[in-house]
Amino acid sequence: MKQINTAIAAAMLSLAALLPVAAMAQAAPDAAKSSAAASMTDGEVRKIDKDASKITIKHGDIKHLEMPGMTMVFNAKDKALLDKVQVGDKIRFMVVSEGGKMVVTDIQAAK
Repeated sequence: MKQINTAIAAAMLSLAALLPVAAMAQAAPDAAKSSAAASMTDGEVRKIDKDASKITIKHGDIKHLEMPGMTMVFNAKDKALLDKVQVGDKIRFMVVSEGGKMVVTDIQAAK
């Protein structure tokens, strides 16, 4: 009986030691998938608030964030991005989710 308890305890300790490895194996593909799938989205500038580093964009589907098209306010990662555009401009932009906030990291004129 003592051998069975020892074997069970050893097995449980082995499994507990592997848990962090299993968690990392599951998280890594998701992180790689989201960064690889991130792409530019088409939009139109509706409003710019340089003081608050915010831009309102009417946009199409943001596929890598599974977000449907809509008009919404985004934070700009860098205020200098807002100097590239004016209200009414057709753009392509990159947005990421950082701490629950949607942050524009790149803006380009649409071709």
